[in-house]
Amino acid sequence: MRPHRLPRSFYLQPTLQVARQLLGLYFVGLSRGKQLAGRIVEVEAYLGDLDPASHAFRGRTNRNEVMFRKGGHLYVYFTYGMHFCSNVVTGKEGVGHAVLLRALEPAEGIPLMARRRKRSAALVGELCSGPAKICQAFALTRKHNGTDLCGSVFWIEQRDPPLKRGQIGASPRVGISRGKNFAWRFVILGNPYLSR
Repeated sequence: MRPHRLPRSFYLQPTLQVARQLLGLYFVGLSRGKQLAGRIVEVEAYLGDLDPASHAFRGRTNRNEVMFRKGGHLYVYFTYGMHFCSNVVTGKEGVGHAVLLRALEPAEGIPLMARRRKRSAALVGELCSGPAKICQAFALTRKHNGTDLCGSVFWIEQRDPPLKRGQIGASPRVGISRGKNFAWRFVILGNPYLSR
């Protein structure tokens, strides 16, 4: 099928629906005149005031303001004093929902990703197998917080037919202390590029 970028309406759907539908799509970015892309293979949903693990659980702050924008923006935050993580904002303005990009299957720009990750390009499975690794590979930093995914710097596009329901698995989210009972981590079952 012919690749096409996702419209704003995709991101305005219910968050858990968006999270599942992101699997198999491609996260794409332009950097130094080169295009990088990775197939989304693992995500986690965070549902604002319904979710004690969400940055938006206690309401809007300067740090999480982007989460409350209209769906289709990147929420990039700094964590543990050393890593960036990137999220796709979902839902209507004021909701505070987002989907964390946890792992990608590198597809384009692999040599540049490898240099940024200080890894051999032959070790493709290690380039984007975690949220911080994605940000390193795509050079995502705090300056990209609020980037419009309907713009021309970073976007998400469909290149392949949608996954079938049986190809998607759900489990509790990783590395959180609250909200562990929600099975809001979604993966492409059997994919070798999932986070460790």
